Amino acid sequence: MIEISTDPDRLDIDVIHRFLSESSYWASGIPLDLVERAIENSLCFGAYDDDVQVGFARVVTDYATYGYVADVFVLPSHRGQGIAKELMQAIRNHRDLERLRRWHLVTRDAHNLYATVGFHALEAPERHMEITVKNAYVS
Repeated sequence: MIEISTDPDRLDIDVIHRFLSESSYWASGIPLDLVERAIENSLCFGAYDDDVQVGFARVVTDYATYGYVADVFVLPSHRGQGIAKELMQAIRNHRDLERLRRWHLVTRDAHNLYATVGFHALEAPERHMEITVKNAYVS
């Protein structure tokens, strides 16, 4: 049975860093110190199979009005079991996030997953702006 926890002491930083830096399309090459800083400044959710971390997600938030969902992943060995959906449901149901008025995330290929917990395309894309740094982790 998969357990979802926000206990920061349970996070396996090596697993998280390895996946993000070596297997993700969004954070390829990210240095360990940046992963550690991101974790320290976010509400993190770990997915565990018998105390072994198999999934991760984090929310960058002010705990009052806004939450940005980032770095969602499930290890390949545990995909197809609904773990990512469990992570997202835990995020959306977390008591410290229940009053947020705006949620945001960016995805290339997981739109269906996020739609199951209420995400949709931007209602007013003309209001949103961004700065994107290409190859941010390449020296």
